[in-house]
Amino acid sequence: MSKVADVFKPGGALSAALTGFQPRDAQLQMASAIEKTIRNGKQLVVEAETGTGKTFAYLAPILLAKDKAVVSTGTKNLQEQLFHRDLPTLRKILAPKKVIALLKGRANYLCLYRLEQAQIQAGQLPKTTQHQLVKIKRWSTMTRSGDIGELNELQEDAQVMPLVTSTKDNCLGRDCPVYEYCHLVQAREEAKKADIVVVNHHLFFADLAVKDTGFGEIIPNSEVVVFDEAHQVPDIASQYFGDAVSSRQLLELSEEVIRLCLTELKDLSQATQMARTFEQVVKDWRLQFPRDPMRGNWRDWRQQEAMVEATDRLGEKLELLVNVLRTARGRHKDMDNLIERAEEFLALWQQLMNTSETGYSYWFETTARHVVVHQTPLSVAKKFGGLVRHSQRSWVFTSATIAVNEKFEHFTHRLGIYDAETLLLPSPFDFAQQALLCLPRYLPEANDYHRHTQLADIASQCIKHNHGGTFLLFTSHRMLQQMAELLRDKLDRKVLVQGDAGKTELINQFTEAGNAVLLGTSSFWEGVDVRGDALRCVIIDKLPFASPDDPLLNARVEDAKLRGVDAFNTIQLPQAIIALKQGAGRLIRDQRDRGVLLLCDNRLVNRYYGARFLKSLPPMRRTRDLANALTFLDEKDND
Repeated sequence: MSKVADVFKPGGALSAALTGFQPRDAQLQMASAIEKTIRNGKQLVVEAETGTGKTFAYLAPILLAKDKAVVSTGTKNLQEQLFHRDLPTLRKILAPKKVIALLKGRANYLCLYRLEQAQIQAGQLPKTTQHQLVKIKRWSTMTRSGDIGELNELQEDAQVMPLVTSTKDNCLGRDCPVYEYCHLVQAREEAKKADIVVVNHHLFFADLAVKDTGFGEIIPNSEVVVFDEAHQVPDIASQYFGDAVSSRQLLELSEEVIRLCLTELKDLSQATQMARTFEQVVKDWRLQFPRDPMRGNWRDWRQQEAMVEATDRLGEKLELLVNVLRTARGRHKDMDNLIERAEEFLALWQQLMNTSETGYSYWFETTARHVVVHQTPLSVAKKFGGLVRHSQRSWVFTSATIAVNEKFEHFTHRLGIYDAETLLLPSPFDFAQQALLCLPRYLPEANDYHRHTQLADIASQCIKHNHGGTFLLFTSHRMLQQMAELLRDKLDRKVLVQGDAGKTELINQFTEAGNAVLLGTSSFWEGVDVRGDALRCVIIDKLPFASPDDPLLNARVEDAKLRGVDAFNTIQLPQAIIALKQGAGRLIRDQRDRGVLLLCDNRLVNRYYGARFLKSLPPMRRTRDLANALTFLDEKDND
């Protein structure tokens, strides 16, 4: 029997040490497959459905192996859980001498030098930001790690944060006067010495794409890489193998020039004036887009007369700013850094304005205040697949939702890992007894403008029969807001809506209430784990096909058509199936959970592809009669 098998067997190390641990065949099968993958230096893709125990299944083999490992997660919440809970628990049992480390992106660490500069320039800051700065200074004297996550007093998006954290653009690196005390450098040094490093996907791919000074040594030194929540990897990899520039970055550049010239280099009045002019031009560029957040095709928008004028003017003023700043080269370390950043932004801006390059999607996204323009490769298969094949490492990709109709080609082909072993592990939950899938009859069509009124009536009935909590998951913000307005009038219980507070805070309130209603869009479809009576009904308004206006999707569809490939069946449908599996997966999280999944989309029964969606869902009992769903919820109440 292998080391891993011995750990998971009845009476093994985990059974002896962990109260309530129950050996599961699927968990042992996954752990054994990963043990073999590590031994052979291969690639493995595993879909392990909810309840498999996949976290222990991949942590045990890497703790027992001699190799150094990097574990990458899709969310900060899972990253924290692994490092603070799961890894210490297993390490104590299996490998107490192994060293573990947590590594986040640089924006998560306090920058001591920028804190010092912010204090010097505090007189130029708004009063609110000054008060936040005082809190950060007080905390800075007590923290050991410098991890901003410790600072509960301030929100993640507090105005002071960009002033006291660094980016790859404004970091002085080894030229920093407090480099030896840098929290980020210390975190990296600890990661280099560790046997297991816990990172997240964004950080992993930022490292691959940028090879930041010193940081590039962390990933190459690992012999094993494990991606949890791996269904996110293809899209995140695409982002980091592309390029982007944002109005936020450009405004931060101009603001830093102004502050430096008003405090340290007061004779550079021309630079101050040029930066202020540039700041206004950047703001004018944002005004060329609609006020509401959106995504769009940058190739198309770039051709509009007003946009051509705005972008040409921005490029012209950025070039002038670069030329003015160059006259001050060598006078101050911060100024030299600003010059280098401005030059890089100018080159990147010119690159993004030339939209004739093939093989890329040119797209933009806006927030209420900012705009980002992206150049994203349509495929990372060649680049990432080549990296994997030539790396001489073991690679494990796992998620509860990777396969489509029990096949993995959609995932493996996007990443170029054609030779990977695959493993499909079903959930141990008894879905036929624990859950009911309901597709109500007489639903309005998916494109019916007034369908929210009927859905609100259906949701109200379910909520009134459900004495526990209810999730309503939407594919659009418009539908979410329409339903929120109706349900707040209809219901006499707590209604929580995405945007009213942060995601973590909303989930905490929902769980504590026990019978609340929570309405959310895409970010709530995954990474949410609410067990027991607090969540007993999940209502999904529509099949989660990506928006037809999504520019990256459109570019991939167009590319598929040019190659003679069926874009709907190979791109759009698989992505929607995986997204639906994620949303449905919120319902049953434990062997004692019971609940109803309500899918409010007729296309599941009147379109040929509906059967593919249904086949990918857990084997729940099914009904078209809403009364059966209400009875199921009532039965739960009477247990």
